[in-house]
Amino acid sequence: MIEMVKERNPHLDVQSVDSAAFKTYGKILHDFPYEQMSELMKETVIPEQGNQYVPSKEELEDDRIKKFIENSYYGGMPVQIGYCNGNNSSLGGLEFHKGSEINVAVTDFVLLLGHMNDVVDHTYDVKNIQVFYVPEGTAIEMYQTTLHLAPCKVSDEGFKCTVILPEGTNLPLAQAQRGHDPLLFMKNKWLLAHREHERFMAQGAHEGIVGENITVAYSKL
Repeated sequence: MIEMVKERNPHLDVQSVDSAAFKTYGKILHDFPYEQMSELMKETVIPEQGNQYVPSKEELEDDRIKKFIENSYYGGMPVQIGYCNGNNSSLGGLEFHKGSEINVAVTDFVLLLGHMNDVVDHTYDVKNIQVFYVPEGTAIEMYQTTLHLAPCKVSDEGFKCTVILPEGTNLPLAQAQRGHDPLLFMKNKWLLAHREHERFMAQGAHEGIVGENITVAYSKL
């Protein structure tokens, strides 16, 4: 599949998530209980349009898996297990959190990633974006210095991705809690939006992406 993605996207340098280049952004979790999580994710659906992000879903938070994740990857700190399923193909923006994010690829997808070191004066230039293909069956940890957003689909069928984060992340934030940080968008979610992302702009997100709204071409059935 990665060869097809590369062929359809000659404008992008698509790399495998198991390449050395990904080590700057995260790592593959080879001991993650993928089969159990994939089975739990069967109850989630891909919306007909757009994306659906659910920060925490009780059905995914099987006690044994949740405790394993908390003890193995988060030093005993509480986590939430949710998902992002959808049809996204474009960058749209970049976010970061205080604490790692784990993504579990229930389908193949592509991630557009950046690094906090390249954020200057609350802006990020897309020339620094790195593109990684993540195959079905892969669990990855993205470090808190990694800029990211929703996956991009590689086929008409869309994508399914389990999203694991420190408990409380991406929940609503009161205006008074935002302080003087223009990037703080939700609880433990700092966001730089692209001007073409209408929903982010309507919600008052900081326009911080410089350059084109990168789009990943996909296989059409």
